[in-house]
Amino acid sequence: MRILLVEDDLTLADVLASGLRGRSYAVDVARDGDSAVYQAAINPYDIIILDVMLPNLDGFAVCRELRRQGSTARIMMLTARDTVDDRIAGLDIGADDYLTKPFDFSELLARLRALLRRGAQMQPSTLAVGDLILDTHGQQVTRAGRKIPLTTKEYALLEYLARNAGRVVGRAEISDHVWDDNYDPFSNLIESYINRLRRKIDTPELVPLIHTRRGAGYLLGPSHGDE
Repeated sequence: MRILLVEDDLTLADVLASGLRGRSYAVDVARDGDSAVYQAAINPYDIIILDVMLPNLDGFAVCRELRRQGSTARIMMLTARDTVDDRIAGLDIGADDYLTKPFDFSELLARLRALLRRGAQMQPSTLAVGDLILDTHGQQVTRAGRKIPLTTKEYALLEYLARNAGRVVGRAEISDHVWDDNYDPFSNLIESYINRLRRKIDTPELVPLIHTRRGAGYLLGPSHGDE
């Protein structure tokens, strides 16, 4: 899942971005309100973590502008101002959640998981594709009862494929949701990670689950590809 973190405190932004990347999220960082509006207009974020006190446009103005532009990203607002009026103001203009500073990082992660479960496309905490099981809370993967160790990026790619199981997912879509804005669209990075997942997930004694649709993308499921 791809996150835009909007925070002008450089130390806090670096700590949060590092922690989120360590939990398999792709994270872009904006330092002010204008940059946040611009980045949200050109990238399809799943969640936006938005500080209220920002240079230029404050978080309330950013949230209002994003909703005016039609953004459907889930928005979590961060603030040191713990008043009922502030929380109501944020929720009324389109925020989905409100977290008061200081906060524990584990609470932030729990709230992110809750946001991902909301809405028309409910996001379950356990994903099953045949005998492949993903525990999205603990980020643990098993197949046929055997635990499969994955790197954070391997897990992020596999979870995205699992959330879209049975559907062909193109390279552009994968890069939008699994990688941040440092991704080079001319590289073969996605193909490399797909091959790494195949070696771990589709061992010779098991039915292949990861398939390639030439010229279209990749599909996770008990279906034959055209590699």
